[in-house]
Amino acid sequence: MAQSIVVIGAGPGLGNAVARKFGREAYEVALVSRSQEKLDGYKKEFEELGIPVSIYAADVTDVPSFDKVIDQIQSDLGDPDVVVYNVGITSVDEKPLTAEDVARHFAADVIGAYETIQKFATDGLGAKNGSIILTGGMLAESPYPGYVALGMDKAALRNLALEKHQELADKGIYVGTVMVCGTIGSNDHFDPDNIAESFWKLNQDRDTFEVKYE
Repeated sequence: MAQSIVVIGAGPGLGNAVARKFGREAYEVALVSRSQEKLDGYKKEFEELGIPVSIYAADVTDVPSFDKVIDQIQSDLGDPDVVVYNVGITSVDEKPLTAEDVARHFAADVIGAYETIQKFATDGLGAKNGSIILTGGMLAESPYPGYVALGMDKAALRNLALEKHQELADKGIYVGTVMVCGTIGSNDHFDPDNIAESFWKLNQDRDTFEVKYE
């Protein structure tokens, strides 16, 4: 049976680049995004590449609905081998940044990641020595004015990855994070396909909870 990867936060940037990398390594792919219309387009693109793909529309900030989609993925595909959480609100802060804005950012950037781990960290994933990888960012260590919400969230996400890396190791589940230390797509080095190689390598090596793509 082919190995499989679920990418939560599919999109034309890093999400789909990670999915393509694993797909080219003979993984079956499941893509999760909010927009059914965009997912339909992604499905066509992956099928043209010869990569088996399934698509699921979900809003990670609606936890009960998100849970149902995860249940459907597990029902359709069984326990995956790899789960990547690539959701994040990366835009500059609202002006003024309100408590409601902070909560909305946190729901997408961190609570969705937490729920992803809670739902996918099953005995079945452990039996496969499966992995859950989160997309981190340099703001976790180097906050920057205008990105208060994202900085707090990336710091929390990094903390979550480290804690779960330790907690779930005995269960056979690897949890890690790729810290992207630059703007995705800003130049050739930060091309999504190049960054995707770090996700592949981290999943293969699993010798640390975090790798920095600088």
